[in-house]
Amino acid sequence: APPECPFCGEAAGRELEEHVRARHGHLLGAPGTGNGEQLYECPMCSLTCTNIQILEEHVDLHLEEHNFSEGTDLELAQRLQTEEDERQRSEEEKREREEFKKLQRQYGLDNSGGFKQQFLKNMEREVDRGRMQPFEYHKRKADMMESLASGIDDGKTKTSGVIEALCKYYQNENKDVRRVWLSAGVDHFHSSLGDRGWGCGYRNFQMLLSSLLQNSFYNDCLRDTTLIPSIPKIQSMIEDAWREGFDPHGASHFNNRLHGSKAWIGACEIYSLLTSLRIKCQIIDFHKPTGPMGTHPRLFEWILHYYSTDNEGGAKVVCTSKPPIYLQHQGHSRTVVGIEEKKNKSLCLLLFDPGCSSQQMQKLLKQNSDGTGLRLLRKFVGSLKEKQYQIVAVDGVLSLEEKAARCRASQVLTSEKIP
Repeated sequence: APPECPFCGEAAGRELEEHVRARHGHLLGAPGTGNGEQLYECPMCSLTCTNIQILEEHVDLHLEEHNFSEGTDLELAQRLQTEEDERQRSEEEKREREEFKKLQRQYGLDNSGGFKQQFLKNMEREVDRGRMQPFEYHKRKADMMESLASGIDDGKTKTSGVIEALCKYYQNENKDVRRVWLSAGVDHFHSSLGDRGWGCGYRNFQMLLSSLLQNSFYNDCLRDTTLIPSIPKIQSMIEDAWREGFDPHGASHFNNRLHGSKAWIGACEIYSLLTSLRIKCQIIDFHKPTGPMGTHPRLFEWILHYYSTDNEGGAKVVCTSKPPIYLQHQGHSRTVVGIEEKKNKSLCLLLFDPGCSSQQMQKLLKQNSDGTGLRLLRKFVGSLKEKQYQIVAVDGVLSLEEKAARCRASQVLTSEKIP
């Protein structure tokens, strides 16, 4: 409200001084009149009053006006700050929603379909680009539908005989390999149009299972799984393991559902699936680097011990009966199929990568190979520098009682950590 005149109470606004002089000048003593009256000057606007009470009332009006202005400014500042806080909170919530959706898409949890939908979509794209003829599209679609109905992998991404070819190659290699240990026979499986970008965990399970199916020691626990299952079938098998009670915490992460999704799986899901099949295995967690420049020499040493135990001797090439090892790190997984010890005592892992195509793997089948194709498989200590690695290693068969005990234990599943 505008300031009021202290004499008549009329709103005077900014012209208070002029109003007082014009209307109530008789109450004021003009400067320099020489009438001998005591004069009182307002310290805020220099208005001169002849009465101390009038001056006090006048000054009070100044103070009220000042306080009103300050209160208005404070209220405005508080309102602006509240609006800014709400805007920032809204933007942060929006960012969090977008990041969550991005993670859902990245890990296949966005309900955008699974293997079948991606396979058909990618084939349609190939036809549109002229890379696939319509008749081939319909043939491959029919084959894919048959594979899904049977639950058996169609084998179109499989390469067999690589371990046997490696064994022959190392027998004749005399350059820098002192000794090499190889897994029992393993088929290589690579990603297809249906699982490209997310199917590595499933493909590595197929590789591991292909080795176990060739070993009569595992016939009893695999009698219901005599052929390599398709990826959707593997998803259903993991869901069956969850329903048995394995890893409820991990199952909740996927809302207890994998089938029909593009969800990534990792070491815990592989452990649950193998254990539900009564296959004895363990998860080993290499949770931090154990060498210079972020390397993991303890990982290499553990794998050497795994293959060399019960396989000592003087032979340069040791074709063991050991199953391959599932190797996981953030964003990808591979299968360890052997390990080299160089003449300088350094170690080198041999890995099957689902990202390698059948055409690339076929090069390793040539008996006269000069070893250049091995670059696809070889990984030295300096090549594995992720912050953390996990492995799943198979080591026998479980009884029904042992399986039940592991199921109970998996409800608080923890991996063994290498210090």
